[in-house]
Amino acid sequence: MTAFLLQITTAATTATDTAATAAATGAAATVTTDLSLLDLILKGGWIMLPLLLLSFVSLYIMIERFITIRRAAVNPESFMGGIRGLMVKGDLQGAKMLCAQNPSPLARMIEKGIRRVGLPLKDIEASVENVGKIEIARLEKNISILGIIAGIAPMLGFVGTIIGVIKIFYAISATGDFGIAQISGGLYTKMVTSAAGLIVGIIAHIGYHWLSIMVERLVFRMENSAIEFMDILQDN
Repeated sequence: MTAFLLQITTAATTATDTAATAAATGAAATVTTDLSLLDLILKGGWIMLPLLLLSFVSLYIMIERFITIRRAAVNPESFMGGIRGLMVKGDLQGAKMLCAQNPSPLARMIEKGIRRVGLPLKDIEASVENVGKIEIARLEKNISILGIIAGIAPMLGFVGTIIGVIKIFYAISATGDFGIAQISGGLYTKMVTSAAGLIVGIIAHIGYHWLSIMVERLVFRMENSAIEFMDILQDN
């Protein structure tokens, strides 16, 4: 009977210990996995500061250029038709007024050509092309910076991770304490910089190509309008 009671007591103690161990493991898992995004950013170290700065610069350029290009692309379909009608009538002043009322790169380009009416067609075409190049340069302003950020940000992130790994192994060599928990516990926080650098680089890369496509479409429209304008001059 005594032996039977001892077995029951031992079994109960074992079950209690197992439950306590499971509860402790669950609590530890909860503490480990309950890590906010802000905590991860802070654990990334000082390298996160330039990455955050690059992310803000990228977003600013993308928003500012998008608004600028969209405004430049707003051009009534009737604009070139109005220019043609006024040029056929010989109303150069009216054509200039129409261009002045439409503040777009295309209107400024056509206005330059109208002001050169009377000169040889080659000179007019050269003037229109020069204004077009200036307007395109204005549209592409700061877009190249996105391409630079797309290349720099991932490298900065990798540098932060490498610095973190160097610190981990230096601590191991100094203390002689080597363990999986020590390595993984320090390494996962340092991988945050690599992830952040890749995210910033991807955003800048997408913004660069997205804005470049928008500029290319607008340039194509401007070129077609310039050709149409030169045809109007040749017909007259």
